[in-house]
Amino acid sequence: MTATLLKWIVPWEFSWVFLLSFLAACVLYWRGCRKLPVSVGRKLAFWSGLAIVYLCLHTYFDFYAEHEFFMHRIQQLLLHHLAPLMIVASYPGSVLRAGLPLRWRIRMLRPALRSWPWRLVSAVLLNPAVATVLFVAFVLIWLVPSMQTMAMLDWRIYRFMNWSMIVSGFVYWWLVLDHRPRPPGRMIPGLRVLSPGFTMAPQILAGAIITFSKADLYPIFEICGRAFNFNVFTGQLIGGIIIWVPAATIETIGGLLAMRQWLRLSRSGRIRRQARAQALSNVAAGGVSR
Repeated sequence: MTATLLKWIVPWEFSWVFLLSFLAACVLYWRGCRKLPVSVGRKLAFWSGLAIVYLCLHTYFDFYAEHEFFMHRIQQLLLHHLAPLMIVASYPGSVLRAGLPLRWRIRMLRPALRSWPWRLVSAVLLNPAVATVLFVAFVLIWLVPSMQTMAMLDWRIYRFMNWSMIVSGFVYWWLVLDHRPRPPGRMIPGLRVLSPGFTMAPQILAGAIITFSKADLYPIFEICGRAFNFNVFTGQLIGGIIIWVPAATIETIGGLLAMRQWLRLSRSGRIRRQARAQALSNVAAGGVSR
């Protein structure tokens, strides 16, 4: 029993970069929770999401993801959809910031957020159109058989694949679950509700194609050696269904969470006040131009 548990806890591929990043996030959130009031639900969502990330990237689960297509799709679903959604839904930004020592916030964080490299990166990655396209593209790109083969044969590409999935997931869900009106939010509240419907459509199509395919689309898993005595087409069918159904379900939940924020903004009158302020600003600007 102990040996089996240790087998799962020990990383399949150890990474200092991931481990230090994970521990830094844990420490900052723990310190932030001691300074700010955080509900039990938010804490549960954050720690659960963080645990899922660790399970996918730094335990023996990663071995199965490299040797079975359907396990790989479970890993990508958790990294790209579920874990980022849970962590972002906990709204951890203020808590993590509070976890930093005041001196670090003043001398390091504030200048970094005002620097031109950060402004350039955020202007590109946090653009709603770019973030939405990347969210879908990174799912579809790594489903191309040749790209999947490259990722499985080169550990650097494999790690880039995993990080591209989780980063694009975080960026997208951060925009969709933003609790502020626009501006300062970057996406219109109504579009936040509709966006998951747009992003799930191509993923459903890709999942259906893989599910009903009569050919072995990913023979690389046979070359790497399969972890289970699964029929090739059964594993591929399960993987296609995972892309098709659970992914769409999670995105539907994300859309419902975005709708809840939209209704909250509407009830509080923040959207109407924002619209009036924008209208007055446009009128003033028109008067000055004359």
